[in-house]
Order: sequence, then C-alpha cells, then structure tokens
Amino acid sequence: MSVDLATVKRVARLARIAVTEEDANRMVGELNGIINFVEQLSEVDVTGVEPMTSVTPMNMRKRTDAVTDGDKADDIVANAPSTDHNFFLVPKVVE
Repeated sequence: MSVDLATVKRVARLARIAVTEEDANRMVGELNGIINFVEQLSEVDVTGVEPMTSVTPMNMRKRTDAVTDGDKADDIVANAPSTDHNFFLVPKVVE
C-alpha cells in the first residue's frame, strides 16, 4: 500500500487541516515511510510470544475497590436553589 498526493490532500481536507502543496509533497514520502515500517513489523513472526505491558516485568499497582466517600447527597445539593429528594430541580426547557 502506498499513499499518493491526492490521498494526502483528501485526508488533510477531511481533517480540516490546511496543507500547502510543498507540505503535501513532503507528507507523501513521510507517510509512505511509516506505512513501509508498519508492513515490516507485520512480517515478524510473534507466535509464542506473550503480550507485554512493559519492557520490564512488573505487577500493576491496584487500589482496593471500596467506597471511601459517600452519604454526601445533602452536602452536594446544599447550595442548589431548588431540590427534591437530593435531586437538582431545573426549569423545563422542552415543551
């Protein structure tokens, strides 16, 4: 797969990026280089290789799944102009 000038201009237009003719010509070469590198990576045989999350083995830090802050509904709606059962009341905007 390769990228041509028309594709670069189309992608730039879709992304709403202003690209000069000189920049577009430069991007053709850069994008083709990136695509070629990705194609080289897809040729590597990775069967039997475990996926990694880091280059060094480590356990992920985890926090306990516990409620540490609750029963604050009254405090949250304390400054609201109008409430009902700890819900904010707002004017109706759709008829």
